[in-house]
Amino acid sequence: MHFLYSLVISCFLVGACTSKVVPDDLLGLAPVQPSVFLPNIVSETNRYEYGSVFNHDNTELYFGVQNNGWSDIRMMHRTKEGWSKPQVIIGSPDFSANDPFLSNDGSKLYFISPRDDQYDIGYVTRTADGRWSNPIFPSMPINSTENEYYISFTQDGSMVFASDRNASERGDFDIYLSRRDDTGFQAAVAFPNTINTNGYEADAFIAPDESYMIFSANRKQGLGRGDLYISFALEDGNWSKAVSMGAQINSESHELCPFVTADGQYFFFTSKEDIYWVNADIIESFRPVDGNTP
Repeated sequence: MHFLYSLVISCFLVGACTSKVVPDDLLGLAPVQPSVFLPNIVSETNRYEYGSVFNHDNTELYFGVQNNGWSDIRMMHRTKEGWSKPQVIIGSPDFSANDPFLSNDGSKLYFISPRDDQYDIGYVTRTADGRWSNPIFPSMPINSTENEYYISFTQDGSMVFASDRNASERGDFDIYLSRRDDTGFQAAVAFPNTINTNGYEADAFIAPDESYMIFSANRKQGLGRGDLYISFALEDGNWSKAVSMGAQINSESHELCPFVTADGQYFFFTSKEDIYWVNADIIESFRPVDGNTP
């Protein structure tokens, strides 16, 4: 597969092509108000970046970039010499890939890609020499005959994703959970109506401990084409009614691709076609006090 051959040899042995172009304190103190992340390095003008995720110890950054009719996934690696320049690791004009997300152990990089007129979830596996395997596309219960979007994982490796597989009954994309056990992923179950509606819900980030979930939705009361909403797990096992993260996070543009780093310090999301970040303490300001509203 020529597209993958070209990307695995494009100087992506882990740590290769390192050039100290970004300060060592890349993450440092997060801003208390959402700010563009690394302008002119990650967030460039005149292009669309989205789907930023870090590995467990914040030494690898993956993000998506939209090109003319296709998209790719880029990676920056931190070494003792500094941060590498962003390198394309998946994607070419013949193979579009976006919405990156790492497995909990960092051995697999998940993404979505258009196949047969629909978007499916796929992944590549990191090999012993730091390269990436050919892409693998799992079957049901993850992929269906319809579209699947954006992936995140719970602590036990269960997968949260969005799909319009039931749009004929539900109206649009909903968010699903596929529990994982010793036999693999189990049947996907839609989240309750406190999260899913008959409108569009997708791009869900679930906290690894399943204490909250942030997702993108397009609702009548929204500020733009899509806003970020948040729901918290309740003591009775239910989920709180999702609420908009408001003008602190949302805008007249499209907010999507939420991600919180494993250390719980940094909240990343896409807005105005750039990647933004903010101190993750802002999440607690939305926690419900009566089971419904913050």
